[in-house]
Amino acid sequence: MLGSILVYAAAGECVGIRVRSVDPSLNYVFTTAGVALVGLVFVVRRTLVFRSAESLRANPDDAVSLRHWRSGYIATYALCEVLALLGFILRCLGCSFQQSLPFYVGGFVLLFFFGPRKPVSS
Repeated sequence: MLGSILVYAAAGECVGIRVRSVDPSLNYVFTTAGVALVGLVFVVRRTLVFRSAESLRANPDDAVSLRHWRSGYIATYALCEVLALLGFILRCLGCSFQQSLPFYVGGFVLLFFFGPRKPVSS
């Protein structure tokens, strides 16, 4: 998944070669959506991943908690990918690479630091 973000950046450079003047409000909308996505990543991790990890520490055979833990990680990764895709879309719409770069970096860093960790029993 980390590699896909690098592919988005490379594809954005191939597809969005010409930088056009883009309405500044569009950039603000995408930035607001990106900030909301980052906040949503933390909310999903807090509500699904952390709670189910605590439950799995107490009862490792709980199938419901395991499904919540997995779905929390899948949702986290999907949201990080969407963040990087926002940068790709901006680039395709004519923004410069520098304007798209924060979205790529944000998605990459969040994916890197939120890698899956098995809940360890104490």
